[in-house]
Amino acid sequence: MERKTRVKAGALAAAGMVALAGCSGSDGSPKARADASAPVSGSAQQLQQQYEKVVDSVLPSVVKIATDQGEGSGVVYDAKGDIVTNAHVVAGAHKIEVTTSGGGSPLNASLVGSFAADDLAVVKVDGGSLRPASWGDSGKADVGQIVLAMGNPLGLAGSVTNGIVSALNRTVSTKQEGAFPGATIADAIQTSAPINPGNSGGALVTLSGQVIGIPTAAASDPQMGGAAVGIGFATPSNTVKKIVPQLIQNGKVSQSGRAALGVTVRAIVDPASGRPVAVAVVGVAKGGGADQAGIKPGDLITAVNGTPTPDPTSLGSLLAGLKPGDSIKVQVQQPDGTKKQVSVTLGQLPGSS
Repeated sequence: MERKTRVKAGALAAAGMVALAGCSGSDGSPKARADASAPVSGSAQQLQQQYEKVVDSVLPSVVKIATDQGEGSGVVYDAKGDIVTNAHVVAGAHKIEVTTSGGGSPLNASLVGSFAADDLAVVKVDGGSLRPASWGDSGKADVGQIVLAMGNPLGLAGSVTNGIVSALNRTVSTKQEGAFPGATIADAIQTSAPINPGNSGGALVTLSGQVIGIPTAAASDPQMGGAAVGIGFATPSNTVKKIVPQLIQNGKVSQSGRAALGVTVRAIVDPASGRPVAVAVVGVAKGGGADQAGIKPGDLITAVNGTPTPDPTSLGSLLAGLKPGDSIKVQVQQPDGTKKQVSVTLGQLPGSS
């Protein structure tokens, strides 16, 4: 989310220099001028027209969401005023306003419900003229498919970027951010379409005008200390279509479809290296899979199905790829140092209001 938007003159100048560098081959001759004004080929023109058609069709369904915590984007889900966004966009917000891509006065909105595990939320506005988006089947997405990302990056309302589907079925974990606890998203769509702060909660759209994802996060580059260019992730539309109707109807999720071990954990850090080495169980859900397997508070979970779990994020990522009812092998170290392996039948991650 973007708390303060500032467009610097230096940034605009840099963009101008890039454009000028691209024109350095022109010497002002008639041939150079003719090349510069050459007509667009038929196939390129058709592609451009399709871009414009999709933007005209979908952008009115993409809104700007402003809260007392920051800004983000949203996508109109239905004709009743329900709007899908990321849970982290509205987490901890006391005031929510929605502005359509066409501008106009902001509309007051209220939180219908959120599900942090999938980083999804629904807000609702009364009044206004909102056009529902057309939701596609993310299961039919193909690597290499052209997509557009629509939203409000850096507060620039109604912005559109383009790219391709770079990969499918990624498991992506995001960190805690203010009141948002973080999430682990299964089956995320990786895209090269630029995703910047403020794009969160917007639309990832195919050239047929179908929303197949909600842009949620951009990869970070530890060496550069910022976002990695061209590596963004979107929550798939099939997850949206599973979770959002439950939020609209009940304000919470009762059927998450996500596996749960039935424990609350925290990271254990090696004091010598400062690196996490295991997760400590601080709570066990009564009757859950871990409870039935004999896992207790104070135990350390060091691996699942032979894969090390040095921190809660790695444990969450492993569980995101599993289903309720799956049986797993959990490596446990008890407080006295005794190590054992137990079989756990996974339950279902409970919903939240």
